Amino acid sequence: MLSKEDVRQLLNPVNDPFLHKTLEETGGVKEITIKEEKKHVSVKIGIAKTNTAEQMQLQQEIVGILKKNGATTVGLRFEQLPDEVIQKYQPAAEAEQEKSLLGVAKQPHFIAIASGKGGVGKSTVTVNLAMSLMRLGKKVGIIDADIYGFSIPDMMGIEKRPQVRGEKIIPVERFGVQVISMGFFVEDNSPIIWRGPMLGKMLSSFFKEVEWGDLDYLLLDLPPGTGDIAMDVHEMIPSCKEVIVSTPHPSAAFVAARAGQMAFKTEHDILGVIENMAYYESKKTGEKEYVFGKGGGDKLAEVLKSKVLGRLPLQQPYEDEDEFAPSIYQEDHPLGKEYHKIASKIVAKVEEE
Repeated sequence: MLSKEDVRQLLNPVNDPFLHKTLEETGGVKEITIKEEKKHVSVKIGIAKTNTAEQMQLQQEIVGILKKNGATTVGLRFEQLPDEVIQKYQPAAEAEQEKSLLGVAKQPHFIAIASGKGGVGKSTVTVNLAMSLMRLGKKVGIIDADIYGFSIPDMMGIEKRPQVRGEKIIPVERFGVQVISMGFFVEDNSPIIWRGPMLGKMLSSFFKEVEWGDLDYLLLDLPPGTGDIAMDVHEMIPSCKEVIVSTPHPSAAFVAARAGQMAFKTEHDILGVIENMAYYESKKTGEKEYVFGKGGGDKLAEVLKSKVLGRLPLQQPYEDEDEFAPSIYQEDHPLGKEYHKIASKIVAKVEEE
């Protein structure tokens, strides 16, 4: 029959599913009780998070190990590790988690583009920030995580589809920016009727099964609001930073504040606010008309204790017969120059840390 020391030696190499450290390192094997006559082993295990799917998987792993080595029945109890143990290993665990996401040692800077509601130009901001970062010499990728409302491929004029190399998906490159989107995997613009867990799995695939290579920045175009997919992103990428997009209308800014508050709760840094559709400037008179009101961006930045990174007027990109990309502003376009300034601010803020 197993002794207490045998049980400890068997369980010490098992990993805490959240801290990515062994139970020996975390002191996770708390108590061991053995009833020899019944070949019953009881163990109390400390882990970083209890009552999760990961705990269930760990439970099955431990029961399997003990039964394989002589136990007839196994009793398990779980408790949360002390805060000082979790804090000791949390930074390394987050780095390991993100490394496992992309499967590369050098992690890009993750930047999520979020909004409180649809229709404020969040996807337009995403593609143009990506283009501006690329023009600054950065290697950039986009994950179109707005899985119900994917639009990045159309905005960038992408007509190709990703290729598969071995077990990896090769993202589509357009204008030097790598892109992956649900739109590549849906035929004829069909509606998406999947439920939350299936969508979460798809999003995970965009990280783990795509050959991103050596990126400096990976931008995520989040769905509007604070739903399942936005929550998944917050949990998958602990070090992700966020840009909040809103129009200047007070109600749009009020709703956008919810997305910002979720960033706070999940400890994501907010880089700043972009006020889109800030005004319309007449080409004839140069007069500015504040079509959607004024002040929303400033109020939102104040609530989120952040700054307004830029105010973007209502304008169309230049017409270009050679390159079809209906939402990309050219480098010499007034909005292209504004995006360049915003991207420069983001690079300065992210890379000085």
